[in-house]
Amino acid sequence: MPKPVLGPERRTNPLIWCAAIICTLLTIAVIITGMIVFIGYMVIRPKVPQMSVVSAHLDKFSYDMASVLVVKVSIVIKAENDNSKAHANFYETSYTLSFHGVKIAYLNADPFDVPSNKSIDLYYPVESSPIPLKPEDGEIAELFLRRGQVVFDIRGNTRTRWRVGILGSVKFWLHLNCQLKFPLNGTTIYPKCSTKSR
Repeated sequence: MPKPVLGPERRTNPLIWCAAIICTLLTIAVIITGMIVFIGYMVIRPKVPQMSVVSAHLDKFSYDMASVLVVKVSIVIKAENDNSKAHANFYETSYTLSFHGVKIAYLNADPFDVPSNKSIDLYYPVESSPIPLKPEDGEIAELFLRRGQVVFDIRGNTRTRWRVGILGSVKFWLHLNCQLKFPLNGTTIYPKCSTKSR
């Protein structure tokens, strides 16, 4: 019986071996990194820092026959960091206080840090210059005066960044959108209003 004739032995190209080794190492690195991130998350359990309006007081709401509005209000916004193992940095903090779409004041803050499991109160005493209102806005002001309650909006953003152990730095936008309903009898209000992260 004749023996089959075998051709010369074919060797695998060294470039293919190198590519296979590199892919294997990358796969192992991704798996290890994923395990480290998962274990780190389970141990640290990071929480997104928050901003919230904790109290506000309307000191003055004056609207006269010349359709001019003057407002004096005090607002306290709290920056909270509930992470037990990471301090948080807040920056680009900017909120707008408005009355029926009319801007009353900008509430800004320079960058600041909040230690782990701590909070910082930001105090905003606002006293507007005389603001001329359009007739439709003036009607809203008169309506609120008759009802004995004035509504303001506070909207804006802040950015937060904190380092979560070996997981690295994490950044979020915090968005605040609140209605402040003030009685005209000078009572301090305590809105339940906090930021939403994105």
